[in-house]
Amino acid sequence: MPTGDCWFTLFDTAIILTMEHLRYFGFLYAAMFFFVAFMGYIPQFLDGDGYLFGLFALDIYDNLLHAFSGIWILLASFTSLRHTILYFTVFGTIYFLDGMIGLVVGNAFLDFSLFKYGIADNSLLIKFLLNVPHIIIGGTAMIIGFYLSKKPYFNRSR
Repeated sequence: MPTGDCWFTLFDTAIILTMEHLRYFGFLYAAMFFFVAFMGYIPQFLDGDGYLFGLFALDIYDNLLHAFSGIWILLASFTSLRHTILYFTVFGTIYFLDGMIGLVVGNAFLDFSLFKYGIADNSLLIKFLLNVPHIIIGGTAMIIGFYLSKKPYFNRSR
């Protein structure tokens, strides 16, 4: 029998949660974005030149973008399921497009690097590595917002 707010059995793979399941994805996204916003200040993640993982040169615009993204989804998740779905659809589409544009031209638009530096002369591998996080994060958000939000299991409340 279920006890507390959440229960799980291996035999009856039912998960009963007290809040809409999609809102939990929102809290995970918020935690991820807050972590990314602060990763650039943790020396263990930086190389000798100050690049995150030796690849990303995060500046104040990147950190503000990540922090704002985390605050937006945190507020949406606390507010309502409708706001959470709106975040995943709008944010996911914008973030995915940012990654795809960055993959093609080497710089993306959300951090203004496309406007500041123009088209980058990087190899396809570097363009891919620089932009795959936005493609994956945005693409996953789009799947959550456009697809999973239509599934009864993910948008119901118990």
